[in-house]
Amino acid sequence: MATPVLGPVKQRAGVWLLNRTMRNGIDLRKLRFLPDAFTVPLKRDGLDPLPTVMRMQTDAPVKKLADLFGRGVWLVTGYDEARQVLAGGAEVWSNDLGQFVSQEGRSAEEQIGGLGMTDPPLHTQLRRYLTPEFTMRRLARLQPGIEAIVAQRLDAMEAAGANGRAVDMVAEFAFAVPFDVICDLLGLPVNDRARFLELGVARFDLSEGGAGVFGAAAHTREFLINAVREQRDNPGDGLIGALLKAHGDELDDVTLGGIADGVFLGGYETSASMLALGTYLIATTPKAGEMLRSDPESVDKVVEELLRHLCVVQLAFLRFAKRDVVVGDVLVKEGDAVAVSLMAANRDPSLGEGLGEFDPTREPTRHLAFGWGMHRCVGAELARMELRTALRMLAERFPDLRMAADIDDLDFRKLSIVYGVESLPVHLGERQPASA
Repeated sequence: MATPVLGPVKQRAGVWLLNRTMRNGIDLRKLRFLPDAFTVPLKRDGLDPLPTVMRMQTDAPVKKLADLFGRGVWLVTGYDEARQVLAGGAEVWSNDLGQFVSQEGRSAEEQIGGLGMTDPPLHTQLRRYLTPEFTMRRLARLQPGIEAIVAQRLDAMEAAGANGRAVDMVAEFAFAVPFDVICDLLGLPVNDRARFLELGVARFDLSEGGAGVFGAAAHTREFLINAVREQRDNPGDGLIGALLKAHGDELDDVTLGGIADGVFLGGYETSASMLALGTYLIATTPKAGEMLRSDPESVDKVVEELLRHLCVVQLAFLRFAKRDVVVGDVLVKEGDAVAVSLMAANRDPSLGEGLGEFDPTREPTRHLAFGWGMHRCVGAELARMELRTALRMLAERFPDLRMAADIDDLDFRKLSIVYGVESLPVHLGERQPASA
């Protein structure tokens, strides 16, 4: 039997090996695995964080996980401490992950970018292009299209579940709905859906360190950059076309392709995980289904509780301290990296009682499912709109929806920044007529 000391020894050996491999400079593309200490906030017990993470919140809401490449790496699990970090300005924190990824010899498609990994003034400029497109007024025009897409997927599910056959909610509904919505928003053709399902999962999967993540990112960035090139002379009706018409002289193909890539990936992968895991909770919590079928206020309440409880985006984008800073009551040194566990913060007992449980009747509680501060998800209201529409229509059409597998038999993602499940077999039960 292995002795208890082997765990810490293995961890120290892993950190030593990583430091040795990258002693000539940090390049996360070369990172082939994560030390065990760094994987803890990415693992769950079913839908719940590991007990280890919640004990950290009680004992040390700001805890150093290890020293790597001469820098401390910290995990924040407390809600107040998380808000402090996420709300911190550019004078304190940097989100520039590109400084730790070699760009030498890389094509435009392989460069590091995106709102979550850039600092002001570039971040401010990029966000300025997107913000007007995601106001509630602009988003309202998407509602009929979202309802049509959901209705089409429900029809397809019904056909797939004929004669009592189990239906995979991930492939047939949870992924297909947000993917079709985001393609419609951006003005992209809906094709090769299965390929993008694989790529989306790979971009958040840290089981092979950074190598697989950056490889998958290059493929989707190439797709979006090419889409911009194709529309530059003849802009389409979607977001890419709108930005080309309004800012085409300011945005080159790579920059606009990077903006579109962030919208594309963030617009389907996180919503797909929320719809899949949300379906599981609805199928196993009758009260949630009843509330979704009752009135708009109840729908909003269920969705906010699902966002808080599931929090599929497990960690916020890494922050790097630009100077010594006190977080909570802990000194984080200049150059140190800080990861914020959004999941743990959402269940902090300081926010209320019983937050480890899913309670659709709970009055909406403050949560960080969309982050906070200047890097808060720009598409948060679109995500809410999709969840409200898709889950309401699902609950109305199939009120007898039930799981076709036990939770212990489900294949949850092991080391992913976006938590999810590979498949979710359900029985639809008797269909109800579609609501008007």
